[in-house]
Amino acid sequence: MKQLENKTALVTGATSGIGLATAQRLAAEGAHVFLTGRRQEALDAAVASIGDAATGIRGDVSRPQDLEAVVAAIAARGRGLDVLFANAGGGEFAALPDITPEHLQSTFGTNVFGTVYTVQAVLPLLREGASIVLTGSTSAHNGTPDFSAYAASKAAIRSFGRTWAAELAGRGIRVNTVTPGATETPGLKGLAPSGQQQGMLDAMAAEIPLGRLGRPEEIAAAVVFLASDQSSFATGSELFVDGGAEQI
Repeated sequence: MKQLENKTALVTGATSGIGLATAQRLAAEGAHVFLTGRRQEALDAAVASIGDAATGIRGDVSRPQDLEAVVAAIAARGRGLDVLFANAGGGEFAALPDITPEHLQSTFGTNVFGTVYTVQAVLPLLREGASIVLTGSTSAHNGTPDFSAYAASKAAIRSFGRTWAAELAGRGIRVNTVTPGATETPGLKGLAPSGQQQGMLDAMAAEIPLGRLGRPEEIAAAVVFLASDQSSFATGSELFVDGGAEQI
């Protein structure tokens, strides 16, 4: 039997990279997956890659009004929600003197406010025994120059995971954080100027004990573990999937 047979899942930021790979894997494990993303064309392509086991709803998690449509669609299906992968996020480099209000608003708006809004919105739909998985980052554990706003936003995510695990334990809802290391995704490549992407990726890979970048499918496998009964006694935890970067 598949690990998530007859379950319902929601993946935010599901149109590429880790989000898309996870949505595909959740569906392969038997779940019906709701996907969100800001770009309709990319969302349609993501849904098409999964088929009938996927439903796409365009929206921006930093806008609570957009989440109303997501909640309505899940509620209309009538089966509640078993898995939330709050994955939508992003960031860009900015040295301390160059951090602007707009930079902070963009980074925290999606990574922090959007995560809070998403979890709040789906709370009434979460079934007893449901699993919430948050996307952290190794950046919250090190001092990457010019990346302080992003790192701080992901440190907030880790803190949310601990506190929400305590708050929701009475409902049997587990909350865990998956923490990817450098993973070869469009978002990571987009951090480098045109023509410098491969050099940046090679430099990152050289710093990882396993000698390579992660693949989105490897992060997705960890999310499935945290989403399924295979991790039934894990809550408030942080699972690093980083090739040993923060461990060795």
